[in-house]
Amino acid sequence: MKTTGNTIFITGGGSGIGRGLAEAFHRLGNQVIIAGRRRANLDEAIAANPGMQALELDITDPQSIARVADELTARWPSLNVLINNAGVMHIDDLAEAVDETLLLSTLSTNLTGPIRMTGALVEHLRQQQDATIINVSSVLAFVPMAMAGVYSSTKAAIHSYTQSLRYKLKDSSVRVVEIAPPWVQTDLLNSKNEPRAMPLAPYIEQTMRELGTDAIEALVEIARPMRNNVGPDESAFVTQFNDKFAA
Repeated sequence: MKTTGNTIFITGGGSGIGRGLAEAFHRLGNQVIIAGRRRANLDEAIAANPGMQALELDITDPQSIARVADELTARWPSLNVLINNAGVMHIDDLAEAVDETLLLSTLSTNLTGPIRMTGALVEHLRQQQDATIINVSSVLAFVPMAMAGVYSSTKAAIHSYTQSLRYKLKDSSVRVVEIAPPWVQTDLLNSKNEPRAMPLAPYIEQTMRELGTDAIEALVEIARPMRNNVGPDESAFVTQFNDKFAA
């Protein structure tokens, strides 16, 4: 995708990977609009990046999505990039009854939210000469973490949805790209100081390089072995991966 001259909307842009991407695109001179539920995070981000804009959005609420989509297209008619980044991750135990609140929150944030957000903006994006939809999944879409089984399932679903969306838009002006991050030092699972996770700054730097190419999947090198795991022998790799965490 082209990384300059865009008007970009990023959900979950007040912290973590979303804010990292927002600031990287902002430094390149793009008009960036971030969204999220936590107003304090949004205000801090735009104060640190003059010219960046912010909208409050509850990605689990269809009415909030519709309201924000209407405001986006009215205020920024040049909007041509949507980054579906908002996500939540919780520890669960699929060997027991899953907590209903955890289940619905994860599904509505990670899966139905991005699908609804895309649906609300896709016709507008199709009218742009050059547009991009970027969905943020995870390497856990390909190698699930059993201790976060619901989260992993939503990311696998986002990967599948992205492929279907890409096919449906193949003859349009809209490109569809997937970002599949590895474990990154963010607020997810309180990983900001986790030594086993990839530091945020180099992750964003490498991802921006990938986004500047024609790749339909933006993968940093450390993520490629897990992305490439899918195949007839994938169950053995999944077992080894989860045994390490269990230990």
